[in-house]
Amino acid sequence: MKTAAIIASAALCLTSALAPGLAAAQSYADDRAMIENMSNHYMAAVDAGDIDTVMDTWAEDGVLDWVGGVENGKDEIFAAMSNFGGGAVMGNIPPNATERKRTRHQIINHVIDVDGDTATSFAYWFAMTNNTSHGQVEILFMGHYEDELARIDGEWKFKKRTVYNESRDNKSLFYPGLGESDPRAAE
Repeated sequence: MKTAAIIASAALCLTSALAPGLAAAQSYADDRAMIENMSNHYMAAVDAGDIDTVMDTWAEDGVLDWVGGVENGKDEIFAAMSNFGGGAVMGNIPPNATERKRTRHQIINHVIDVDGDTATSFAYWFAMTNNTSHGQVEILFMGHYEDELARIDGEWKFKKRTVYNESRDNKSLFYPGLGESDPRAAE
């Protein structure tokens, strides 16, 4: 009986000692899951032309820096995103259509750092399409996001999203936000 009491007491002490770390890990896991989920909803909504869901991911004073320019605030972001992705084809499909060509954006390799009610993130992305003359799927573009996020009323929102399209005009030799350094520099 004494052995069981000693083991129970030791387990309680160990649990108490680890509790702050466990709580922090759980909080980070929850925040990370919410941020990834929000980011994935954003991607699916862009492809579906669901501008309401796209806009739900943005803070009122959000900044979108992308190959199309810099959009400041939700009104400018709304105007830009309404004519992008699936939004660009909505209303242009014949009434008798039974299928349509699509572009699908994929997001992978999230690296997320949470600090209270703010976070930074980067992730790789690529876009595929079935809108080809040969009937095969093709990779259209690739790049990465560098994000600044804020928890607003309990939900994570983009405060600033920089979209690097490494196939277009805003590509660079190296990306410090990804931890890269100038490859021309001598070691």
